Amino acid sequence: MELQLSRPICFFDLETTGTNVAKDRIVEISILKLFPNGNRESKTWLVNPEMPIPAESAAIHGITDEKVANSPTFKEISREVYQMIKDCDLAGYNSDRFDIPLLAEEMLRAEVDFDMKNTVSVDVQTIFHKMEKRTLEAAYKFYCDKDLKGAHSAEADTLATCEVLMSQLDRYPELENNVRKLAEFTKRNELVDFAGFIARDESGEEIFAFGKHKGKKVHDVLEEEPGYFGWILNADFPLYTKKVLTQIKLSKLNNKLG
Repeated sequence: MELQLSRPICFFDLETTGTNVAKDRIVEISILKLFPNGNRESKTWLVNPEMPIPAESAAIHGITDEKVANSPTFKEISREVYQMIKDCDLAGYNSDRFDIPLLAEEMLRAEVDFDMKNTVSVDVQTIFHKMEKRTLEAAYKFYCDKDLKGAHSAEADTLATCEVLMSQLDRYPELENNVRKLAEFTKRNELVDFAGFIARDESGEEIFAFGKHKGKKVHDVLEEEPGYFGWILNADFPLYTKKVLTQIKLSKLNNKLG
């Protein structure tokens, strides 16, 4: 089954130095862009992370310091990557919890104003876990009846993720062939930032989703404890979380001035 699209969607996968969204870096990125007319475009980049690649990470994806020594940094390819995904929806495997947050961090470090306000994302892993609860290799075998060769290379994982989603649409008639509906189905929580530090309550207001102020409205906390804002900005939180919090604070200030 082909995916019904009203605008392009980019399937993508990252290989990284580790799993810390705020600190780790991309060493490989692969993007498969599908257009509503059926055309496809793909690109894979090896990336110099400007930090040592831990042996345990290299053992998983096979990318070593030597392999990326002469590769461009993410900042050097950031504009090209951004142009490829700009005005597109996104899809990946565990992308909502890892790939999108880490990509956002890299974009902001490269001074690209990455935002998801007008973009939806489909996390193929969430569909899989809700329906079958397995890994990507098992998903590929289960849905496509193929062995995933080259697993943990960004390109192989990206192509497999795309194939799995197409097969999921064939297998589950209850899944609507619509990117926005798939995004709603794969959405875990109503989060404001990618990393899950700021969420929305039932009325749609921003609330903190962690720490001593968990469940409290962000506006109330910032008003009652102004130093909390500065603490978050200076602490080891993701850049996108800091950006979102700053936007919330400025909107409150603008409302007061208005």
